[in-house]
Amino acid sequence: MSDKIVKTDAEWKASLTPEQYHVLRKKGTERAFSGAYYDHHEDGIYTCAACGQPLFDAQTKYESGTGWPSFYAPIHAAAVSESKDFSFLMVRTEVTCSRCGGHLGHVFDDGPQPTGLRYCLNSISLNFVGRNETPADESR
Repeated sequence: MSDKIVKTDAEWKASLTPEQYHVLRKKGTERAFSGAYYDHHEDGIYTCAACGQPLFDAQTKYESGTGWPSFYAPIHAAAVSESKDFSFLMVRTEVTCSRCGGHLGHVFDDGPQPTGLRYCLNSISLNFVGRNETPADESR
């Protein structure tokens, strides 16, 4: 994977939209069924909206019925990091971009085979690059 990206809070705030900043840097969540990618079916790669790192292949996306884009596996195990999240009086597993640390969503163990996992992500944390497009470098 690419080198880590480290920015100050002010630099992140300047390089992201207010909504992206809220979700990616402050661990917010977009409303269910409101994001651009929950009902998106094109073939390609989903990348981190903050740094451009490839995260999930569209071939692993599925309809979970939750209102957020869901995938059963990251593009590479090293593309994402996972940590325990104890917010809202529950224990969940947070998923972040391994390159910039941006909050993507959570992973649950109620997904389809072959992994049995459901990476439930915020659309605003992602960008999409069609299979034959060249991704933009967003590492600014």
